[in-house]
Amino acid sequence: MVMVRNVTMTYPSGKGIFDVDFSVGQGQVLGYLGPNGAGKTTTIRCLLGFTRPDAGTCSIAGLDCVRHAPEIQNILGYIPGEIAFLDGMSGHGFLSFMRNMRHMKDDARQKQLIERFELDPRKEIKKFSKGMKQKLGIVTAFMHNPDVLILDEPTSGLDPLMQNRFVELILEQKKAGKTILMSSHMFEEVERTCDEVVIIRNGKLIEKGRVGTLKEAQRKAYLVTFRRTEDIDRIAAQNFSVGHVIGNTAELYVKGDEIARLVRALAAFDIEALEAKVQTLEDVFLNYYAEEGSA
Repeated sequence: MVMVRNVTMTYPSGKGIFDVDFSVGQGQVLGYLGPNGAGKTTTIRCLLGFTRPDAGTCSIAGLDCVRHAPEIQNILGYIPGEIAFLDGMSGHGFLSFMRNMRHMKDDARQKQLIERFELDPRKEIKKFSKGMKQKLGIVTAFMHNPDVLILDEPTSGLDPLMQNRFVELILEQKKAGKTILMSSHMFEEVERTCDEVVIIRNGKLIEKGRVGTLKEAQRKAYLVTFRRTEDIDRIAAQNFSVGHVIGNTAELYVKGDEIARLVRALAAFDIEALEAKVQTLEDVFLNYYAEEGSA
């Protein structure tokens, strides 16, 4: 449903995206991860038809994102990273404007979303808080029941309760067969909703795959409590990577078959406790950047 094929878009500064290639299937949620300036928003601008790439193509539902942008708008829901609304409008006025632009005849879904996210659209938008504006953006993106959703930091400014409601909405949309591309810094949100993730750095894809597979492929962490503090230096001297140390407890990192070597090494020490640390998607993400020399 969403295809980015070998897309390059270079700005005069030399930054941009370079040979970016990925796809999102129907009923799939793809997490698009990377720090600010990595190229996520540039990719999204190409998908929305706002920017014509220097090379490669973007398509949504088989339609070219530049040539068929108006048709794509009918099946697309979009939340920008920096939401800007028309000056002087109330929330009601803006939603009415968007309904008319989309030729919507039924506002039942809009009302349902307003209630779900506890949005009061009667005030002027300029008086809205950041969270209220984000809720208005969510309602606008979902109210026409689009087949494809492109979401750039969709829960920015929302409190934990509303973040959880948004995750529930995404899971419902996924079950209904919607296609979703979501750029987010909320790693728990990505873990709970996404089938696959793509990691981008300096405009280039450095990894893509299923969330679980990426986590399993990365280094594993173990919390080891030694009876003697000096044993931490002794285990480090055996070429094991040592992270945080608190008292007699050290965080040790291993990859692949190093686990067996660690177990054999620890047998020579007096160990009070050994615990496998649960690895989050954030750990995976930060590890990729550490390996690239930019933690």
